[in-house]
Amino acid sequence: MKTLLLFGLGLSLFAAQADDGHALRGVPLLPKYQQECAACHLAYPPGMLPVASWQRLMANLPKHFASDASLDSASVAELNRWLVANAGTYKRVGNEPPPADRISRSTWFIRKHDEVAAATWQRAGIKSAANCAACHPQAEQGDFNEHRVRIPK
Repeated sequence: MKTLLLFGLGLSLFAAQADDGHALRGVPLLPKYQQECAACHLAYPPGMLPVASWQRLMANLPKHFASDASLDSASVAELNRWLVANAGTYKRVGNEPPPADRISRSTWFIRKHDEVAAATWQRAGIKSAANCAACHPQAEQGDFNEHRVRIPK
């Protein structure tokens, strides 16, 4: 009985860690993705959005959040294949794309950041909910563990 209880506790801790962003570190970033996307913003782990969101984002690069992020067709095809293959499929991301395909408007993002006041996002050191690296110092490695969060003053 004691062994079963410990096993259940271990599984619960593993699930909590996976929900905390640890699962996002499992996919090494494609060099082309790192080169093209991280030139303007954090190269978000592909598991943060479902397939449908990545497909729409890649199809609309000329109007990528008010910027022209156009790429040649071969690069678009390569990135799209990789993003679709590594898109989020687990319960937290789900199949329903967040409004406007924005990670910061997804249900799981809002739930994880519900204690962050609206004024906090406006701080000079943050500027936006999309600026993960402002508070998550290891965001570039796909580590969003809430125990390592440092919110700028």
